[in-house]
Amino acid sequence: MKIKTTYNRRSFLKSSVAAGGGMLLGFSWFASCTTPEQQAKMKEMPKEWFDINSYLKIGENGLVTIMSPNPEIGQNIKTSMPMIVAEELDVAWEDVIVEQAGLNTSWYDRQVAGGSDSIRASWDALRMAGATARQMLVMAAAAQWNVEVSECKVANGIITNTKGETLGFGDVAAAAGALEVPEEVELKETKDFKIVGTGRSNVDLKGIITGKPLFGIDTKKEGMQYAVVLRAPAFGQKIVSVDDSAARQVNGVNDVVQFSDEFGDKVAVLANSTWAAMKGKKALVATWKEDSPLESSAYHEEKLTGMFNETPQKIARKDGDITKAFAEADKVIERIYKSPFLPHNCMEPMNFYANVTDEKAELIGPIQTPQWTEGRVARQLGWLENDMNDDEKKAALDKIDIQMTRMGGGFGRRLYGDFALEAAQLSQLTKKPIQVIFSREDDMMAGTYRPAIQYKIRAAIKDNEITGYHLSESSVNSSMYGRLPNNFPAGAIENYQVDNNTLKSNITTGAWRAPYTNFLAYAEQSFMDEMATEIGMDEVQLRIDLLEKSKPAFEAHKAAEEAHKEDEVALAEAKKALPPTGNYEPNRMIGVIKLVQEKSDWGKAGDGISQGISVYFSHNTYVAEVANVVMKDGKPVIDKMIAAIDCGIVVNPLGAKNQAEGGIIDGIGHAMYGDLTFENGVPNANNFHQYRLIRMSETPKIDIHFVKSDIHPTGLGEPTLPPAGGAVANAIAKATGERIYAQPFVKTSNILG
Repeated sequence: MKIKTTYNRRSFLKSSVAAGGGMLLGFSWFASCTTPEQQAKMKEMPKEWFDINSYLKIGENGLVTIMSPNPEIGQNIKTSMPMIVAEELDVAWEDVIVEQAGLNTSWYDRQVAGGSDSIRASWDALRMAGATARQMLVMAAAAQWNVEVSECKVANGIITNTKGETLGFGDVAAAAGALEVPEEVELKETKDFKIVGTGRSNVDLKGIITGKPLFGIDTKKEGMQYAVVLRAPAFGQKIVSVDDSAARQVNGVNDVVQFSDEFGDKVAVLANSTWAAMKGKKALVATWKEDSPLESSAYHEEKLTGMFNETPQKIARKDGDITKAFAEADKVIERIYKSPFLPHNCMEPMNFYANVTDEKAELIGPIQTPQWTEGRVARQLGWLENDMNDDEKKAALDKIDIQMTRMGGGFGRRLYGDFALEAAQLSQLTKKPIQVIFSREDDMMAGTYRPAIQYKIRAAIKDNEITGYHLSESSVNSSMYGRLPNNFPAGAIENYQVDNNTLKSNITTGAWRAPYTNFLAYAEQSFMDEMATEIGMDEVQLRIDLLEKSKPAFEAHKAAEEAHKEDEVALAEAKKALPPTGNYEPNRMIGVIKLVQEKSDWGKAGDGISQGISVYFSHNTYVAEVANVVMKDGKPVIDKMIAAIDCGIVVNPLGAKNQAEGGIIDGIGHAMYGDLTFENGVPNANNFHQYRLIRMSETPKIDIHFVKSDIHPTGLGEPTLPPAGGAVANAIAKATGERIYAQPFVKTSNILG
């Protein structure tokens, strides 16, 4: 397949022909994961490097450094993204060094870790980067041999002509770097992949195991002050006064600074060490007053439930006539599902380094949204204003340099960057390099939480058919949340409506791993089983039958898209005449259901095993999961989870399996145990002695199966989490006869509690 390099041509503008020496911040996969005998054959570090494009540079001896442009939060893209480049370049993986790129909006698009979209959004750009470099290297070799490019081929970093002559990448890298970028390059056929689709170890593995400084919290700079920040003890409070005299007497404390930002009033203690800063913070004597209502979870629950009887603020989707469907129904099922707030609890607490001078701002740390953070920092420092022209805005942003470190978890918390803004503001105020560090208590007490949500789902049944479906959501601060109105069973039920109400709150909320779907999937998939029970149908067959009903509309929409792919106006008009469809592909969803049926021995798992199924489409990926539950000492225990996943091409099966397993465990753990409530604006937990996480002994066996595919990769960091809670709840219902309508299960279930 050929691809135009104009897809993102700026990525291939070379800043210089030759890049010599310097410190390489990369890591050799080969050095960490091979035997001593293999290591003895390793190439020496080159004395000279040559830039080919923004994604890679080649050493004089053929070693290749590949830049990983997106933030690494444990989703393994620092390995997978370079694998894609290396595949198209056709270099031996053992000759690859991976380096984390900094924020560079001129070179890279979408340097974001969020939405499980890093690989999907960058697939074409990464392939093009490797293929373009390969083409330019071949062009340089052909020119040296005075032969046609068509007479040359590449394998494992070696270029060979029809005479059998060979040149290594390093032999022609300098010449290749001086060439013009070709207008069009040939991409490999997927059947010819040698790296993509094979399991490769994490490129940071050795560094992680041996404690190398890979994470933001490891940052150390000369003259750096550690800052620990006192924030309001309750949401809704502002500061009245601070007595910092005792804090200033703590050995190692150098300063105490009061400041405020969009999140409220704060006091920072600056010290020579985190321990001194934390001791200084504890010595502060602060007086606070109520600035807005101090909310409690009982208030949230009452208001959210009451909203179901109010006029919805927004109808997100309305197909057919649900009023008529429910009026004519033989039977109506109605259930309400409830979930609490949840913290993110990243293993590495929030932290960031900033050194702000009049000329520039250097920032280093773990951030999922470096570009957004860059703009916010520039505005906070007073460098970026709305009335600036484009050149002035670019000059302001160019003064800020953000370097990304590996993150000890993100899950959405590191999207927001409040900790980076704190570091930048404190550095500007004190004229010192600052590293802001949250304690675990800071992390949990001043979080950006998953909001408390309730869903009411109603189904109309007539003549043993589901004729109406109405999903209503009530959520705290749902501006980031709301519903996914086009997800299954949208397009499968003629009369279908989704709406929501929002409860405004001063408690900060936002994205939490698999936003929208992390709780909605449990509610919908639990309800799906209840509908199957009411109409006397096997729960798997009900899902398949509904998906079959959605096929004609889906296929009609796809046909319209093909017929009017060059005319958006005509396409919109054509779709108006078609029945509504969902945002999912029915055949792919049926495919994972049937695969998990087969792999789980559905209905034949053996005596004493109760099985529950859940299937969900999120982040462009299809996942079906089956939970096997057994009874031990009168209580249900999750014995095994089986998952079937259709995420398109699996770039790195080893990393993909790890991601899938981690998502399932996270989904089970938070459905079973995760709970954060508020009393007068104060969270009920500030550390792990109060907040329950899943334990090693509670994690089940997990069996992962990927659908073989040639479709471009889709998301994988999040999609296995949403179905987990529903599969477990459905299996528990079979084992005990008890339906669970609220999370966490251990708190709300008579059997588990």
